[in-house]
Amino acid sequence: MHLGVLEDDEDQQALIELWLGSAGHTSTVAGTVALMLERLKTEHFDALLLDWMLPDGSGAEVLQWVRQNLGWNKAVVVLTARDDEATVVQALQAGADDFVVKPPKQAELLARLAAAARRASPGGLPVLRLGAYEVDIPRHTLSMDGTPVTLTQKEFDLAVYLFQSPAKLLSRDHLLNKVWGINADVDTRTVDTHVSRLRKKLCFDGTKGWKMSPVYGYGYRLDRIDDPARADA
Repeated sequence: MHLGVLEDDEDQQALIELWLGSAGHTSTVAGTVALMLERLKTEHFDALLLDWMLPDGSGAEVLQWVRQNLGWNKAVVVLTARDDEATVVQALQAGADDFVVKPPKQAELLARLAAAARRASPGGLPVLRLGAYEVDIPRHTLSMDGTPVTLTQKEFDLAVYLFQSPAKLLSRDHLLNKVWGINADVDTRTVDTHVSRLRKKLCFDGTKGWKMSPVYGYGYRLDRIDDPARADA
């Protein structure tokens, strides 16, 4: 898994990174609420570990942003220096999947993160094989004819949503809400820009078996125009 870690104590940062690395995970660490929010806008995380109290705010602010913009299939475990009932209830009511009391113990922390990730995606995330394309959702990668395609997080999220909604007429507002979140501070022109980039990067002109069609004044539709049985054989 690739984890986002919000922790302001440098010793704790180093220790958590060491533990995650020893378990085969990668991580990006942020020492402030502001920095973590910036990371979330540009980087994909399979799970988050959030300190609850920080100098510039609270893990609750990050948790609220995650639930409003990324949904509920993102595992979140909270680190708290207090194990009183009120703090625990506050974290869980805010949308945390679990909590760990500081100082964390290595085995417990890793086990709780793994369990939270399983609950967030109980069926496992699939690898989509769609003719010329292979979309590895857990690894956040997409390849075309076996060659990796470099995509931003939102380009990847949009591509996944489009591939999972073939032949459906999708409005710009619908795509904006599903991919960017209902409270995102962007407008529908952002959708147009990202669709244009995907059309070029992924050859959505029909040459690779998929064609993106704009619907004037409304939105877009992605159609598969090759023979799925032949292409996926």
